[in-house]
Amino acid sequence: MNEPLPDPFADQPDWAPLPPRPIEVVPATARVELRGRRVLVGLPGLGWRGDLRADDRVVQGSRTYVPVIPEHEWYRAESDQVEVFAPLVPVERVWVETVGPRRPAGASPRHNGIRLVSLDAPAHRTPTPVFEADTVTGRRVVHVVQSVEHRDLRAVTETYSGADGDICVRVTPELEWYRWAWRGQSPTTLEVPVHLLWIE
Repeated sequence: MNEPLPDPFADQPDWAPLPPRPIEVVPATARVELRGRRVLVGLPGLGWRGDLRADDRVVQGSRTYVPVIPEHEWYRAESDQVEVFAPLVPVERVWVETVGPRRPAGASPRHNGIRLVSLDAPAHRTPTPVFEADTVTGRRVVHVVQSVEHRDLRAVTETYSGADGDICVRVTPELEWYRWAWRGQSPTTLEVPVHLLWIE
């Protein structure tokens, strides 16, 4: 009877939920579905532009192109069923955001200060806890509830003290975020404690 009691929290994560899976960026030349996916366009050594969505590849002659639409226009086209202009970008200049595999705890250390990247391809992003960010309004966030990731959300406030004393941020689905811009229709929002939110 002198044996110690087993620890009920052994082999369990800390009080904080696991971070969401990271965004990884792959070339559009790979066999990956494009329609509706977030993409980046640019040239190695020059730079990258984001907040874009893609449509299915188009072949003209011997070249393959990707129709690329600014994200707010993509949401408007999908929501209102209207056609929008989509410039054709050569497939080799398009990179696709994909959700990568979950990394073991501690596998991707936090970088303090300057983080150097290669200019050969867009950099992979590690999810950042909202409580470590300097600003959050307008940023893409991931809400994690019991290891379920809710993506395609935008923060509509900075951190504030909620009614129950939690530090919170209000978030909205991206469709409502963009509808707010093109119709002026206020979004429905959800108050989320910061320990459940990551910047994507």
